[in-house]
Amino acid sequence: MIKFFLTLTITSFLVSCNSNSQDNPSSESKNEKAEKDKKISKRDFTITPANAYNNLFLDSTALVEYLVKNNVSESVSRRMRSFYNARNYQYAWFSADGLTEQARGFWNLHNYQTTYGNDTSLKEKSLQKHMDYLIAEEDLNVTNTNKNIVNTEFKLSEHFILYALNNIEDGYIKRKEMERFIPRKKEDAMMLADSLLTKKHKDNKYYEDINASYKLLKQQLGIHYQLAKSGGWPVINGSAKQLRKGTSSPEVLVLKKRLQATGDMPAGDTTQLFNDSVANGISAFQKRHGYKSTGVLTDQLIKDMNVTAEKRLQQILVNMGRMQWIINEPKGQMIVVNIPEFILHVKDGKQKVFDMNVVVGKEGHNTMMFTGNLNQVVFSPYWNVPSSIVQKEIMPSINRNSNYLENNQMEIIGNDGALPVIRQLPGPKNSLGKVKFLFPNSFNIYFHDTPSKSLFNNDKRAYSHGCIRLSDPVKMANYLLKDDSQWNPAEIDSAMNSGEEKYVKLKKALPVLITYYTAWVDDDGLLHFADDIYGHDKKVSDKMFTGQVSLAKN
Repeated sequence: MIKFFLTLTITSFLVSCNSNSQDNPSSESKNEKAEKDKKISKRDFTITPANAYNNLFLDSTALVEYLVKNNVSESVSRRMRSFYNARNYQYAWFSADGLTEQARGFWNLHNYQTTYGNDTSLKEKSLQKHMDYLIAEEDLNVTNTNKNIVNTEFKLSEHFILYALNNIEDGYIKRKEMERFIPRKKEDAMMLADSLLTKKHKDNKYYEDINASYKLLKQQLGIHYQLAKSGGWPVINGSAKQLRKGTSSPEVLVLKKRLQATGDMPAGDTTQLFNDSVANGISAFQKRHGYKSTGVLTDQLIKDMNVTAEKRLQQILVNMGRMQWIINEPKGQMIVVNIPEFILHVKDGKQKVFDMNVVVGKEGHNTMMFTGNLNQVVFSPYWNVPSSIVQKEIMPSINRNSNYLENNQMEIIGNDGALPVIRQLPGPKNSLGKVKFLFPNSFNIYFHDTPSKSLFNNDKRAYSHGCIRLSDPVKMANYLLKDDSQWNPAEIDSAMNSGEEKYVKLKKALPVLITYYTAWVDDDGLLHFADDIYGHDKKVSDKMFTGQVSLAKN
């Protein structure tokens, strides 16, 4: 009887959702119904498996069943129907291999809001528990028959809409824009850029007005759109060996035009001489692309300069998508690590406190994107060696050298099946150095010191097994404990060098946000690009753009 009633309810709901169906008896007037129907996007049947951004599709009746079973409010229900109509019931938060990048981005924002915000409507223990599992799961196989996945898909959409309604000032994110926060199908990058740059709103309210980082990157999108539309910048064919200070050749002029195109060098110099202005231009380019500003051209720099304007435009679009999930101008203290930048930023509201070079995970041992709460400092820590490192690295070393553990101040403290449980003692050889900083998460990632200081001198710093090494852990420890009267710099130094592990709980936890931006604008208004070290840009671009970027010539 219950199943029959639910089926009847869903059928009635489907009929009422169809704006093209014949009139049904209702307490609301025809005008009221027509007005509501205007606020629901029509189903976009042009989206197909061949051109869709994602590779999984939902049954539309599953949404109706979810809305009925969960008694979703009319305002949210209407937006959810519109959201999935606009993407032809393509999954928004899952692909066949697990959670999408957008799901992880939104969940970071969601976690921050439920921890530090006042929006109680987003707090849901069962969803939190399930998402903790999904985010940590590396080999997730998603199918349409998994009811838990379908339910989580709709629950995330419901929370996304609730978040927007409750936390974004009315009018600054339009319904149709919300429906495009997650790409729906492959598009021509130039056409997408043009639509973003030329859209006009009657109320003069735009999303970028409440997201400063997004707005700055959108301004750079306009610059690169015009560059790409006019043919881009010249290709440098010479080698670094041929293009050195004091040389003169036609290729030097090409180099100058390339630097002038992106504002790294002032316009007007049309000579073929490699002079100080060129060296200064190279320094500016190096600063914006993650290199030390030496003013010396290298073959790798030439390769970076020859990345086309169209590709840079795509990179900007991908990162604008990521910045939709940014925690915009948070109140209070926050630690942000941008993985491709290899920099940790400490902020207090809008103010930058300090930056610090970091080492992140090498490819295959990726540092994950997530939010956490830094709540403990551990002085003179043991290093509890992960089983994967024991198996792949330590056991082969022991087989080659029976004194390996003793030489590296390690000890066996138990067994885990066929593998020994190994830890490294506090001391000068400890891989975590003299201090670590904990923000509990599903990935066992944390900040720590390191005895390998030389790596911080490198421009590109992806060497770790996933944790984040700090170039100045003493500065971090003093900052975190500055309001604790029990800890002054001398006591911190003593604890770091004591050789005895000591846990210190912070009086107030600090939010930690691990991000992945390969294009951003800094506090000085400079556009930066970074290498796509984990291939996240490529994965999104392959799904987001049509194969070849079209160029509209002036």
